[in-house]
Amino acid sequence: MRIMGLDLGSKTVGVAVSDPLLITAQGLEIIRRKDENKLRQTLARIEQLIEEYEVSEIVLGLPKHMNDTLGDRAELSLAFQDKLERRTGLPVTMWDERLTTVAADRTMMEAGIRREHRKEYVDKIAAVFILQGYLDYRANKENA
Repeated sequence: MRIMGLDLGSKTVGVAVSDPLLITAQGLEIIRRKDENKLRQTLARIEQLIEEYEVSEIVLGLPKHMNDTLGDRAELSLAFQDKLERRTGLPVTMWDERLTTVAADRTMMEAGIRREHRKEYVDKIAAVFILQGYLDYRANKENA
C-alpha cells in the first residue's frame, strides 16, 4: 500500500509517491499537458502510476489563499478531486498546499539549481512536500 501525492498546476501535475511503510515521499514525475482542460491523458497516466506503485489513496494539493479562502485554482482542484475519485475509485484527500511551491523553490535554490532550471522540477518537489506533510500528519495522529 502506498499513497500518491499530486500538485495540480495549470498545465502540469507533479507526482510523488510514498514508500511502502508510509514514512517518506519521493518525487516521481511531472505530467505535462498542452491545455489546462485536457485531462484525459493526465488521468490515464495517473492510473498507470497507481497500478505500477500499488497506490491505495491519493492526496491532492488544495491551493488556499493565505486568508484561508478558496479561489479559482482551489475550485479547479476540487473538480479534479471529483474526476480522480470517479475514475480511480480511490479516496482523494485534499491537503492544504499553501507555500509548498515557495518551499520547493527555496529547496532548489539551496541545492544550487539555477533559476532557469527550477521550473522543470518545482511541481514534482511541491508534490513531495504535499505528500510528506500528509504522511507526517498521519504518523503524528496515530502516535497521539
